[in-house]
Amino acid sequence: MSLLSLPWLGLRQVAISPWLLLLLVVGSWLLTRILAWTYAFYNNCRRLQCFPQPPKRNWFWGHLGLITPTEEGLKDSTQMSATYSQGFTIWLGPIIPFIVLCHPDTIRSITNASAAIALKDDLSIRFLKPWLGDGLLLSGVDKWSRHRRMLTPAFHFNILKSYITIFNKSANIMLDKWQHLASEGSSRLDMFEHISLMTLDSLQKCIFSFDSHCQERPSEYIATILELSALVEKRNQHILQHMDFLYYLSHDGRRFHRACRLVHDFTDAVIRERRRTLPTQGIDDFLKDKAKSKTLDFIDVLLLSKDEDGKALSDEDIRAEADTFMFGGHDTTASGLSWVLYNLARHPEYQERCRQEVQELLKDRDPKEIEWDDLAQLPFLTMCVKESLRLHPPAPFISRCCTQDIVLPDGRVIPKGITCVINIIGVHHNPTVWPDPEVYDPFRFDPENSKGRSPLAFIPFSAGPRNCIGQAFAMAEMKVVLALMLLHFRFLPDHTEPRRKPELIMRAEGGLWLRVEHLNVGLQ
Repeated sequence: MSLLSLPWLGLRQVAISPWLLLLLVVGSWLLTRILAWTYAFYNNCRRLQCFPQPPKRNWFWGHLGLITPTEEGLKDSTQMSATYSQGFTIWLGPIIPFIVLCHPDTIRSITNASAAIALKDDLSIRFLKPWLGDGLLLSGVDKWSRHRRMLTPAFHFNILKSYITIFNKSANIMLDKWQHLASEGSSRLDMFEHISLMTLDSLQKCIFSFDSHCQERPSEYIATILELSALVEKRNQHILQHMDFLYYLSHDGRRFHRACRLVHDFTDAVIRERRRTLPTQGIDDFLKDKAKSKTLDFIDVLLLSKDEDGKALSDEDIRAEADTFMFGGHDTTASGLSWVLYNLARHPEYQERCRQEVQELLKDRDPKEIEWDDLAQLPFLTMCVKESLRLHPPAPFISRCCTQDIVLPDGRVIPKGITCVINIIGVHHNPTVWPDPEVYDPFRFDPENSKGRSPLAFIPFSAGPRNCIGQAFAMAEMKVVLALMLLHFRFLPDHTEPRRKPELIMRAEGGLWLRVEHLNVGLQ
């Protein structure tokens, strides 16, 4: 028993239990924390008053009813971007505010900030961690900075050139399959389903130099990648599954754990095999062989990368980056290609002009394949791709957490600790930035019409220090595949209008269905 004396309060010594004393200390600490949080919360509320907020805020749910992952939710988002074109506040529940930025002038303060000041927020992607580890998508500032420098050579044009042959081959496998389906009367196809499989096929060859023939027969590895993506999206939508201890007790959690193990085992096996090859062959001989065969893949580049101190990446780091590239490279490209086909199907005059551009480029060539130098010779097709990425960006939203106050150009301040949502689709549909934003008009990206436009008006691959490292890879693949698709097929709208579904990427509810007509290339 301890004695407690408070003579300054006029109290005599009293006996007190150590447990009671501990309770008093803990209670005082908790009270201090609660008071500090309450002060910070009300101080932030006061400072956020300079940002307008939409009406219909529920006292408990906040604005959750306005930000649903549906077609209606996207329409609400673009409408709010038009109404509050310089940014606004939304509430997730009663106590969590977000600042939504939807204009190039306001997002500049975030995108220009260092990665340490505008931290990548993992609000919607944290469930990828067991699968992707500390790859570029999820790593902290220090590791991200080191890895970004080491991975940049993997996306150099000299490396990307060698992938063009892979893009052609994977696209032609898909097109042969479409021709077979069309000959059997199956002319109505889900673009997402077929193009996702094609991009996974390409990526497996570019990353691992491995051909699973996944477009022709089932592949356990490819099926597992698709399963992991679906499980993460499903978990995002069910709030009870957000708690790890509950999730991993569930059937989905056990499936996710098994799928992660299978994918990791595949990547680890490839890395081990390459590690065994390097010491016996030697780096110089290894590079000479790769140069002859033009098959320097992503794993090779990572194995040979060294930082400024001469340190290489660990096997765990290589696995994380390879898995991240596999995840980030297939869905986003599939989304971009699917939506550009949808837009061209709705605008046959633009589709035909793109086709004529490709036909003119390849008229004296056999086989009719796209080469690296051809990519710069498809200006109108490139404009059509960019306009589709404006209307339907693969990643509609990204978020950043501010580690210090950030001042906007108009003098308003984003308080430290607040999460900012860069509303990419809001920027792309902002009528103060893009006149008639809902109209598909490729001529917006004519060089003459682009003069004077803010580079932040068009950000399908994000912007700033943590922008997409693989955007040149994605654009090259989209242009190669789109050119070949238009050369061999005509695309027509389906009888049902797709409903957009923003998940980890921009999808369509129930798939994105189009009708295809095979063209006789020999007669073109």
